[in-house]
Amino acid sequence: MMPSVAVIVLNWNNAPDTLECLESLSHLDYPNYRVIVVDNGSDDGSEEIIRARFPEVEVLQTGRNLGYAGGNNVGVRYALAQGVDYIGILNNDVTVAPDFLLHLCSALRERDDAGIATPLIAEATDPERVWALGSKVDWRTGTVDRVHAGDKVKVWRDRCPFEVDIAPGTVMLVKQEVFERVGFLDESFYLYFEETDWCLRVARAGYRIFAVPSSLVWHKVSASLGRTSPVIDYYMLRNQLRFIARNWSGIARLAVLGHTVERNLLTIAAYTVKSHDGRRLPHRNARLLALRDALLGRWGKMGPDVERVCYPSRR
Repeated sequence: MMPSVAVIVLNWNNAPDTLECLESLSHLDYPNYRVIVVDNGSDDGSEEIIRARFPEVEVLQTGRNLGYAGGNNVGVRYALAQGVDYIGILNNDVTVAPDFLLHLCSALRERDDAGIATPLIAEATDPERVWALGSKVDWRTGTVDRVHAGDKVKVWRDRCPFEVDIAPGTVMLVKQEVFERVGFLDESFYLYFEETDWCLRVARAGYRIFAVPSSLVWHKVSASLGRTSPVIDYYMLRNQLRFIARNWSGIARLAVLGHTVERNLLTIAAYTVKSHDGRRLPHRNARLLALRDALLGRWGKMGPDVERVCYPSRR
């Protein structure tokens, strides 16, 4: 018997991408999988559209937007209750090759200490270019870099799986025992850095994380928020500071936190001096609020005052 797999797809107000993702999943050549869509409190009719187009897919409704971590945790808990062997987390702006799951499962089955597998993620707009083959932590700066980003896909497709620090939250396949031993994604991050923090916890528990070049998917980069957004500025900075505080210690923690704050204060000053007719001011203000909230320990979903900065059109 092939291991049973539940693939979780998180949707929030983006039925078109989710439908493309589900269409690609419907063509998998893996014999023992189910797809679970978690609708994160959409208010655009997404849930009804998805149910009508894919009646065979299980759809869970959270009732409100719980963020990346919270929404996926709903799906993971449901999948664990069904007794599946492996759980896949898949962004809804991803489409997959028919054999992507087969190769990920093989990588996990072949290694007792393997906990997570992640595929070769190519750019949807440039399918011959690698977006990520896993990620790595820069312990000097507290940043996370995508491995082999920009390389040609064909250079890597025939390579064997290799170990990486981080499985991008875009796509990962996880053994059921990992969640039971390590726990779930930290919902206080809400969006960004939660999978990075979780992968380090997984590694500390003794599991290894593998990038699997023979497994291929395509990613629409930043499809939900756009390539630049004050929302990204806010969550990225605030959560990076939380990530550093949780995973560094002693003088190194102070040094990396100080460097991160200093770098962002310089960016804030630059956005103030050269605002590009005010277009950069929401980004500046989002970073200022991120620094404030990190200092005050305000985590989870952004507050109403931050929303007014990050979503000015909602006023």
